[in-house]
Amino acid sequence: MAFLASRLELIRPSPTLAVAAKATEMKAKGLDVINLGVGEPDFDTPENIKLAAKKAIDQGFTKYTAVDGIKELKEAIVAKLRRENKLDYTLSQVMVSNGGKQALFNALVATINPGDEVLIPAPYWVSYPDMVLLAGGVPVIIETTPENNFKLKAQSLSAAINDKTKWLILNSPSNPTGSVYSEDELMELAQVIEGCPNLHVISDDIYEHLVFEGGKFFNIINVMPSLKDRCLIVNGVSKSYSMTGWRIGFAAGSKELISAMTKVQSQVTSNPCAISQKAAVEALNGDQSFLKENLLVFQRRKSLVLKLINEISNLACSNIDGAFYAFISCQQLLGKKAPDGKLLNSDTDFANYLLEEALVAVVPGEAFGQKGFFRISFALDDGAVAEACSRIKKACEKLH
Repeated sequence: MAFLASRLELIRPSPTLAVAAKATEMKAKGLDVINLGVGEPDFDTPENIKLAAKKAIDQGFTKYTAVDGIKELKEAIVAKLRRENKLDYTLSQVMVSNGGKQALFNALVATINPGDEVLIPAPYWVSYPDMVLLAGGVPVIIETTPENNFKLKAQSLSAAINDKTKWLILNSPSNPTGSVYSEDELMELAQVIEGCPNLHVISDDIYEHLVFEGGKFFNIINVMPSLKDRCLIVNGVSKSYSMTGWRIGFAAGSKELISAMTKVQSQVTSNPCAISQKAAVEALNGDQSFLKENLLVFQRRKSLVLKLINEISNLACSNIDGAFYAFISCQQLLGKKAPDGKLLNSDTDFANYLLEEALVAVVPGEAFGQKGFFRISFALDDGAVAEACSRIKKACEKLH
């Protein structure tokens, strides 16, 4: 349609939201669909956080705020970064956004000129390449391997850098693979980045509190502090605090970059929700004990998923070190036929088959830049996870 902008042809609707929409539609028809497609904790928002929001409403805190967030929340973010990440920022170096996704988009729009390249290791979160394209940049996908648990190696990074490279996006723990970069692995990457002064890093830390088996979270500034001025930290309260719908993310970086990002946000959404900001203050400053409790639940579910999935013939999943996703190989099943005779040529075909045959919604690996895989979220209760895996097993056994 000539009326619509040509840039829309460059991007796709979010595959994860598309899966959720189809699953919801099937549920509305009375079908017992188990949705493993959406990355959203099943825990309710903690009560103290909800009470802080109710108090804000009762006190009439319902007006516009500063575009980059209220001072109280920015102070809480600064304190969190110092307390948990051993990083020092000033109020002018942090901003609040409508979810972590907007912080990422603000940064890309504020910095990318036509032709600038952004390095994205694959598998990647589905929105990274499309946001780069909308900002006028060129997403450069760097392949990783299952043998290295889908983590970027220094040699691959070095080979992808040229004079057009502006950003590298790192996500650890990873969506969709659950892989976590160790201190040594980040140091290898940091040494490459240090020698490329025009290369900047977006560190997407949204799953930082979900590292299993006593592992430790690091971002690249922790291992090489000299990169701080070239690094943007993106985080939020969505995953760790079960606040996906509250839409509060935040970013920390150089004063110049944060100012530019705020300028973008001022013309797009203005401030994040005032009530949600008050709730986020309580989330960051309040009781944190539930984080460890939730982590143990996810760790238990992770072990359950690995056991059940790896018992299914022709499916394989390597270890999951963090987040709440399993990235599962279905390569051995491609080329097989469903009971109705339909040939499953791709992981998208396989995902559609699972939805129709097993009533289990998953996201195909193609959405994450890795063919032959599919992603499931185990942010559901143990019973639902076990039932979903049982259905997947039965569906796989019907292929021939």
